[in-house]
Amino acid sequence: MATTIRDVAAAAGVSPATVSRVLNQRVEVAADLRDRVLAAVAEMGYRPNGPARSLRKRATMVLGIIITDVQNPFFTSMVRGIEDAAQAAGYSVVLANSDEDQEKEQRYLEVAAAEQMAGVVLAPARQSSRGLDVVVGQGIPVVTVDRRLRGANVDSVSVNNHKAAHDATWHLVARGRKRIAIIAGLLNTTTGARRLAGYKAALKQAGIPLDERLVVEADFRLEGGYEATKDLLRRARPDAVFASNNLMTIGALQALSEEGVDIPSDIAVVGFDDISWATALRPPLTAVRQPTYEIGRRSAELLLDRVKGDTEEPRHIVLPAELIVRGST
Repeated sequence: MATTIRDVAAAAGVSPATVSRVLNQRVEVAADLRDRVLAAVAEMGYRPNGPARSLRKRATMVLGIIITDVQNPFFTSMVRGIEDAAQAAGYSVVLANSDEDQEKEQRYLEVAAAEQMAGVVLAPARQSSRGLDVVVGQGIPVVTVDRRLRGANVDSVSVNNHKAAHDATWHLVARGRKRIAIIAGLLNTTTGARRLAGYKAALKQAGIPLDERLVVEADFRLEGGYEATKDLLRRARPDAVFASNNLMTIGALQALSEEGVDIPSDIAVVGFDDISWATALRPPLTAVRQPTYEIGRRSAELLLDRVKGDTEEPRHIVLPAELIVRGST
């Protein structure tokens, strides 16, 4: 099997980004590190991919977009916002789907580096990204959307997830609900963690004790919302459910329907992400609306600023979300 840049990095005791810096002479590297990398390259017979090295020598007019779930309607409008802004500036886009899988995300980031894309918009699968150093190490700018990366020196665009979840939960409190459950997303993502924190803050403000049996972590997918709701009905029947993304909301509604639950008389439901057909549901769905197109457009504008040479400190744009009240509460 061919030697990879990661093999060289491991042998030299450095990061893949440092290997990239040495090979591409993009950033000044300490002499001892350079010597270790070059020694490892020679010892292992590593030869960088020819086409990739050629691409690194010229600018490209392509932006990469890596999202976590291509089936999630949240990303449809967001990607359109990115594409519109990119095309207006003369850039094309390519789309990749990580499936909430860090290894798959890493492979796509390595492809972005090898193809010397102009920049990458990334919806991270977790709060850290294994492949980020390879891209950033080659001077390719990255902007994260929806979720942020812990400790990463990159721009980001998102909504105020804590406030949005707080407002959704507080709305249920105002409706007289006492046993409010949350189907939280993956808690090793910033969206999952911040939305759970907002839910807890609203309960505390209302003087409602937190019942851990009403907190269920799921995977941001329809099946996860379905199974989480079935679990809630078995172990600690709630009088309201806050599902913290659109696909989990659909799964929750399916489970409640199968159990003959009347919405909102028996259990009120609030979703996160105002899907286009929320008004077609019976009853129509109360949901948090995110400015998805604007998230995409702003992320592309940030990225294009970096491509043009902007060296300002990382910017974190936080957009407001809006609770749309309908018949499910």
